Amino acid sequence: MKNHKINTAIHSQHALTVGALLCLSVFPSLGVHAQTANPALKEIVVQSGRLEQKQFDAPASVFAIDADTIRNSGPQVNMSDVLNRVPGVVALNRNNYAQDVQISIRGFGSRAAFGMRGIRLITDGIPASMPDGQGQTSTVSMTSAERMEVLTGPLAQLYGNASGGVIQTFTREAGDKPEAQVGLYTGSFGLQRTDWQFSQRTGNVGLVADYSTFSIDGYRAQSAAERKQLNAVMTVDAKPDTRVKFIVNIFDMPIAQDPLGLTQAGLSAPKEVVASALTNNTRKTVKHEQVGAVLEHTVHSDLKFQGRIYSGTRSNLQYQATVPAGWTGLERRFEGLGLQVNGKAQVFDGRRVTWTAGVDYDHAQEQRQAGATTNGEKSLTNGNALTRDELNSARNLDYFAQANWSLSERYTLTTGVRQSNVSLKSRDDYPVSGTDANGSGSVDYKATSPVIGLTWHAQDNLNLFANYGKGFETPTLSETAYKTGANNAIDTTFNRSLLASRSKHLEIGTKWQPSPITRVDASWFQISTENEIVTQLSRGGKTSFANAPRTLRDGFELALRNQHASNWRSQASATVMNANYEDSFSSTSVRFINNALQVTPTTIPAGNQLPAIPKRQLFASVQWSEKGFAPAGQKPQLGLEAGLDLVHRSSMWASDTNSASDGSAPGYSIFNARVRQRFQLGSARIEGYLGVDNLTNKSTVSSVIVNQAAAQYFEPGLPRSWVLGITSQIPL
Repeated sequence: MKNHKINTAIHSQHALTVGALLCLSVFPSLGVHAQTANPALKEIVVQSGRLEQKQFDAPASVFAIDADTIRNSGPQVNMSDVLNRVPGVVALNRNNYAQDVQISIRGFGSRAAFGMRGIRLITDGIPASMPDGQGQTSTVSMTSAERMEVLTGPLAQLYGNASGGVIQTFTREAGDKPEAQVGLYTGSFGLQRTDWQFSQRTGNVGLVADYSTFSIDGYRAQSAAERKQLNAVMTVDAKPDTRVKFIVNIFDMPIAQDPLGLTQAGLSAPKEVVASALTNNTRKTVKHEQVGAVLEHTVHSDLKFQGRIYSGTRSNLQYQATVPAGWTGLERRFEGLGLQVNGKAQVFDGRRVTWTAGVDYDHAQEQRQAGATTNGEKSLTNGNALTRDELNSARNLDYFAQANWSLSERYTLTTGVRQSNVSLKSRDDYPVSGTDANGSGSVDYKATSPVIGLTWHAQDNLNLFANYGKGFETPTLSETAYKTGANNAIDTTFNRSLLASRSKHLEIGTKWQPSPITRVDASWFQISTENEIVTQLSRGGKTSFANAPRTLRDGFELALRNQHASNWRSQASATVMNANYEDSFSSTSVRFINNALQVTPTTIPAGNQLPAIPKRQLFASVQWSEKGFAPAGQKPQLGLEAGLDLVHRSSMWASDTNSASDGSAPGYSIFNARVRQRFQLGSARIEGYLGVDNLTNKSTVSSVIVNQAAAQYFEPGLPRSWVLGITSQIPL
């Protein structure tokens, strides 16, 4: 064991050394800068809070991912494949399609056992997160995405409840000429991926329609999955000053098996599956349908309106390996609308002000039921196997405003505020002893989230900024569903005593462009939170939550980009973060020891680290192009491209106890390689792709299931794996 630890440390140190060299490669000598004719890094416009602004001038940490990076990630199934390069983001691929990827931003969202928490997800201007903060990244169509943006820090709080960070995706627009695209991928563990796209512009109407399929057998038994997705966006330029965008998104996952997590001992055989997963055929099916429209109208150059409206449904059925075994299903209906006004003005002796104000209304309602299973199928004892039947709803009505004030040529003041009103409600329709159930209840949360910041434009190529803001995060409907009762039992009682967590965000950062081909972004942040939402008790497939008094997150983020020459470029990002409980709080551990259930009251001491948050992360990449990289927004050059990525992540705890008996996910460093060859075949443009992940075939833990009751915390990462693909673009 000692030699194993020494070897692991040596390999990790070697990988970090290589990563450091990749990072240093971002800074070639100034002499080289002067002698080359490299294309300058293109400046892009991003969402800086609720206002559009050049990324370099934005008074916030905003990271943009372009279409070429998304395509280079491979089959474009998991958002974690591209988000791992964003500083401050922990993007973990569970390799478990029944639970979605695990994403946290500056520690927010790390407690999620499935889907997303604490992060707002927006696609083409339409919210993909529910009013209570729940969201699923699987509904995002990556194959048709033109770009992604990640906003962190105080300005993210202007998006309301559960805005520890904001992830926005944008579908590409149709070009001037009609075109068809076809993509076919195959890979390890039975991976099959197809993508069929059509785009056309006729007069003032443009259409992009994308249909994709995905299936995989899985590395472990009981981990197969199938997906089908349609994403269509139509843009109508009704008038020169008016544009309407119509969005249709349909996601169908008829099967996603769940292999469940492993204990620390089980990691010695990562392909193994817990017997109960096979006995109960643990799995999930999902059907998600959504439509929306976004209207943009320009009154004049200094005043614009934007309105949005959307509606959708989601069906979810999951079979679990609880004791006793059971199923859970929901039928959700959701809708919302919003209005935003953007303007520019001259005040105080001609000082420029850009401003926005608006309102958001969102509502979700779901019928949630549960029942018993026998050998992985619904039990039909007495014709009615329901053990849960309730109607849940979440609603928010929020008002927001933001203004950027140009105090002088060198100083810009940023101000903003959001007034949030969130309501959660549950009506329990399941009878108990012939009387009304006690699971009904409701709770209202209100919060005012102000933001203030100052940017010093020290030089044309150097900006320094400081921001402060307040945010909040309500519990989700699933987190208010239960309370800890007498004798450490879980009561099916609506937990109206669960408070929303309140956070204070401080951020100091800089953006520096020492040359036209080099860009450096750095930021330091500190986030103090009161009433952090944490697990109190988990047993029998049910989890009750409580509030921890205080937590503290602080860290440093760094992002580097360099276009060394027309055919060489590199990128690196690093995050160092501490996330700790500032005060002790009570919890309860549930363990099966010698086939006996043991429930033990536990005190989580002050100073413990929040689980699922590594202290250190590093991403580094070097890419080469035979004929040079095309500027952003243009078609890539023909010829050969190759790249090598390093992903390093330090260890992270799996539970609040931070105990050696529960274990932690060990740190790792892995290398991923990509090769692409583009060529012209008649009028068609063809691209071949080969990707190999985990080149050195290291054993890793890809994610952890935080505070899992049976200590099955760990989801193993994949060994060396490959993906081979071919795509074509055919003008019509």
